[in-house]
Amino acid sequence: MAIEHKVRLVEALFDRLEIEITAFKSETHLFCNAGCGKCCSNPSIDASPLEFLPWAFHLFLNGKAEETLTQLNNSSSNYCHLYHPLSVLEHHKGNCTNYRYRGLICRLFGYAANTDKYGKLRLATCKIIKEEQQENFQTAEELINKGKNVPIFTDYYMRLAQIDLKMGIKLLPINEALKMAIEEVLHYYAYRPFPGGLENIA
Repeated sequence: MAIEHKVRLVEALFDRLEIEITAFKSETHLFCNAGCGKCCSNPSIDASPLEFLPWAFHLFLNGKAEETLTQLNNSSSNYCHLYHPLSVLEHHKGNCTNYRYRGLICRLFGYAANTDKYGKLRLATCKIIKEEQQENFQTAEELINKGKNVPIFTDYYMRLAQIDLKMGIKLLPINEALKMAIEEVLHYYAYRPFPGGLENIA
């Protein structure tokens, strides 16, 4: 399957998820605090290369794939390469430098559920939301228990893996996933012409 087609399928999955999350947020009134980067500043985030394929393809189209790959190879940081904190002292506050192309894990966390050991769905969200939005969080849990539709982590990762099993099921430290996504695009186009009709996209 061509890289361009895989990218379109991943983006279609993200669009579907966005519709689900928007509906869920509308009913529960849950929200992330503006400027909060607490979850992004976790040095132990795992992700699959496939969820960052649209990001890597975007870099390639704009002539920044090799430069970014070099940056990742030269970095010893465990923090997501796309996350920029406000400062060293306020590492938990910041922003994603390429929010449009953020991965599946970034989209799911906070507004999706996991199944606990008893088979019940539990909202996977941060301590800040649980403590500062107690009423909204409890409402969300109650709605989920009553069968309210909520995105589920395993469901979305299974759908992702159906696009490309090898790249979809492999979970790596996030910067390794970013690197592999770029390498996949660069290897694919090493002996192929630039994607047709996209020469002037940058």
